[in-house]
Amino acid sequence: MRVVLAGGGTAGHIEPALALADALRRHDPNTGIVCLGTERGLETRLVPQRGYELALIPPVPLPRTLTPQLLSVPGRLRGAINAAAGVLDQMRADVLVGFGGYVATPGYLAARKRKVPIIVHEANPKPGLANKLGSRFTDHVAVSHHDSPLPNAKFVGIPLRRDIANLDRMAMGDKARSYFGLLPELPTLLIFGGSQGARSLNRNAVAAAPAFRAAGIQVLHIVGPKNTEVPDPGPAGAPQYVTIPYCDRMDLAYAAADMAMCRAGAMTCAELSAVALPAVYVPLPIGNGEQRLNAEPIVQNGGGLLIDDAELSPEWIAGHLIPILRDPARVANMSEAAGRMGRRDADVALARMVYDVVRAAHQQGQGQ
Repeated sequence: MRVVLAGGGTAGHIEPALALADALRRHDPNTGIVCLGTERGLETRLVPQRGYELALIPPVPLPRTLTPQLLSVPGRLRGAINAAAGVLDQMRADVLVGFGGYVATPGYLAARKRKVPIIVHEANPKPGLANKLGSRFTDHVAVSHHDSPLPNAKFVGIPLRRDIANLDRMAMGDKARSYFGLLPELPTLLIFGGSQGARSLNRNAVAAAPAFRAAGIQVLHIVGPKNTEVPDPGPAGAPQYVTIPYCDRMDLAYAAADMAMCRAGAMTCAELSAVALPAVYVPLPIGNGEQRLNAEPIVQNGGGLLIDDAELSPEWIAGHLIPILRDPARVANMSEAAGRMGRRDADVALARMVYDVVRAAHQQGQGQ
């Protein structure tokens, strides 16, 4: 089987594509896989790191909504479609699986042009332009929200890396805390804001460092590479406030924590619920509000708290978050609630959809 994956630009598009690639290769190591991307996206680093072939096509930024201008197919889009079609031809692709983002639009249009079966995966509650377009060309639409507006939507969840999906936080807790220089017995909060950090999270969390120490809570804070906030070292023997610019072992970061404070991107929500880690979700205050929509089902089911970015403050942390961390029974209940919202096998479910679509296409071809 030969598969082309179109999901470039951000980690939220790339990581699910790579998790699907891993699932397909686990089932059949001979599966041919090529990832479409552009030179501007994180895929130039992430795809080769995971051992997959990357085929670059010209970047074509498009509006977030369907407009008449899209139908005119400007020259840059035409060039990207032709480049994507060339990859499909060279691969003799059996299927194209798109995950949204700039690279998916030319991928969908090229697959339609070449009559290659299409599968759309949408991670967000509000689909973007690319997946709205792609869903018009196929009956095979996988989503991570039960009430997705896309036609023919089938709930599968978001494919996750196996080191996350298979994580046993309880079994790995002591090892993970030792890895980051933390003590095994103290309540532990993980703070992170994505690959670049989050300025408001950093500022308010660092300002709350004395309150964390006074409450006997240690902190692991992934601050991002451009962070300028640094907590005071605190008195000798006080609980640690560990800051690191980047973490390439998020499985260990999750295992080290009793609770998280973070943004509410689709991947973040999917990973935290899969590993049953409760969280304070602070949605990004820009965009179309999808981060709040990502977190709301988890929060409504008791797996976390939701606070607007503008309302987050050291005082809010002291009055709302710290009391939870000091209550092990409440943390345990929230963990169970978060875990009930998680799905660890979305990669397998989506791989099964790929096999079904390819099998049906081959049977149809043989019958003609």
